[in-house]
Amino acid sequence: MTTAKRDTYTPETLLTVAVRVFNERGYDGTSMEHLSKAAGISKSSIYHHVVGKEELLRRAVSRALDGLFGILDEDGAVQGRAIARVEYVTRRTVEVLMAELPYVTLLLRVRGNTQTERWAMERRREFDQRVADLLKAAAADGDLRADMDIRLATRLLFGMVNSLVEWYRPHAVGGHGRDEVAEAVVRMAFDGLRTESADQRSGE
Repeated sequence: MTTAKRDTYTPETLLTVAVRVFNERGYDGTSMEHLSKAAGISKSSIYHHVVGKEELLRRAVSRALDGLFGILDEDGAVQGRAIARVEYVTRRTVEVLMAELPYVTLLLRVRGNTQTERWAMERRREFDQRVADLLKAAAADGDLRADMDIRLATRLLFGMVNSLVEWYRPHAVGGHGRDEVAEAVVRMAFDGLRTESADQRSGE
């Protein structure tokens, strides 16, 4: 007969375990029993730290959202021409995604089945809209090609960025560094979107 080990977890370390299990099993497919077994502590010990698994979900997606929204307040996101700001935000979004990979992965996989999931999805849409607004401003400045539909460009940009959660592994042998990946995303996205005049201004 096995017994759960003594609870030596902190809220942060428990959250790390919960996020791993949520990503492996899906949030809906995870029970408190699954979390208890993964942590090696009793369910009552988990309840000592949190009300339930939805609180763990909210803490996890909040960490991802705080990282993303924090980008929008950085100097590079609020100063300069819109094209420079949207490139900065894109680069930093990739960096945050890679730095907080398990948390952003979970954020991108929520489906809206609980109040916390619906809140997270609404916040995600708000962030996406803020970036879309920067793309629109860059187009209005004449720095993005006029023949490119901004809505389509926005969807393609987020599709490329968000796909990182499916393949990027920070400790993979022969893997790519964060700076390399972030720069590649920005170049692939914006080299095809920029106008010649925008390229000339960036080279001045």
